[in-house]
Amino acid sequence: MTDPTRDPRFLQDPYPTYAAMRSTCPVQSVHAGSDGRTSYLVTGYAEAREALTHPGLSKDTAVFFEGKGSQRRLHPAVAHTMLSSDPPQHTRLRKLVTKAFTTKAVAELRPFIAQVTEELLDQWPVGECVDFVACLAVPLPVIVICELLGVPEEDRPDIQRWSGELFAAGQPDVIDAASHSLADYMADLIVAKRRRPGTSLLDRLISARDGEDRLSEEELVSLAVLLLVAGHETTTNFLGNATLSLLQHPAELDRLRQNPDDIPAGLDELLRFDSPVSMATFRHTTETITLGGTDIPAGAPVLVALGAANRDPERFPSPDQLDADRDAVGHLAFGHGIHRCVGAPLAKAEAEIALRAVLTRFPGLRLAVPPDQLQWRPTRLVRGLASLPVLN
Repeated sequence: MTDPTRDPRFLQDPYPTYAAMRSTCPVQSVHAGSDGRTSYLVTGYAEAREALTHPGLSKDTAVFFEGKGSQRRLHPAVAHTMLSSDPPQHTRLRKLVTKAFTTKAVAELRPFIAQVTEELLDQWPVGECVDFVACLAVPLPVIVICELLGVPEEDRPDIQRWSGELFAAGQPDVIDAASHSLADYMADLIVAKRRRPGTSLLDRLISARDGEDRLSEEELVSLAVLLLVAGHETTTNFLGNATLSLLQHPAELDRLRQNPDDIPAGLDELLRFDSPVSMATFRHTTETITLGGTDIPAGAPVLVALGAANRDPERFPSPDQLDADRDAVGHLAFGHGIHRCVGAPLAKAEAEIALRAVLTRFPGLRLAVPPDQLQWRPTRLVRGLASLPVLN
């Protein structure tokens, strides 16, 4: 079948499409890509969870695309990241960054996150229309991850622009150019930090490169770019989606506004309800496998729709209803298995602090435009608002 996720209406609300596909078969072949290649789209929760840990599925994109004559010119540091590797390489790379996102490490960042949040909210004009995305959801996580990596303040607007261009669906030249801009910038920053070492996460990765862990120079640049992009893209979409979901469900909004200490427990439901990552990153079969009753041949791309899995009624009853009291632990918004998002604790901390501050300071927050006029980012990989006009 033709890939229904290519329909422009899908961006506005993908969930009816996902539900229709899942009810027919939780794993279906679709013709995706300009070359008409057959891919397999996973929309069921059990099947998605299995796919994310299946030994017959690989994330090694270099192996898959070798010899296929791609015309793309993505920078290698973007094309071949930790996300596109398998063990043991993935295990070694992930170990180097995990310590930066432990519960303890994130707790130490909370005062800084709270300070940045308050400073951003101080700039909101009272009683006027504000773009929640541009004025909070984008700058907060950008500032935090740049601070963590030691990116100078004056360079952060460029980082934000290039990162956004990486997700410019349908504009391969823009994406490729942004990949080179980001990678070249991080390579130059690494050179500068070698001259004047500091204490940032990037400085620690450089020490690993020059120490016994022996990161290659290419791996070092790739990890830096990945942390920079992944460290704020998911959180930006999470903040925008969560706020919109609450504004469209007044009872849940009032419940959290009156009981802000319940916000941490409600984050998993907000993540489940409108996942900031709609589609897991690329996987392909290394052997013939059977998933959800569907036989998938070796060498086939497999697309795991995390957003669809999180709306599977077999796992989450009444999935199209936002319920802040729901136990949504087990959702797949951050993935599952060895590739689960390493920055999940930081993303949840930023969302908790930001939502608490917004609901406390702006009790009358409401949408400034009808929901059907909201613009979504034109990409299937992530699900996020291009803007969210609100009145405070």
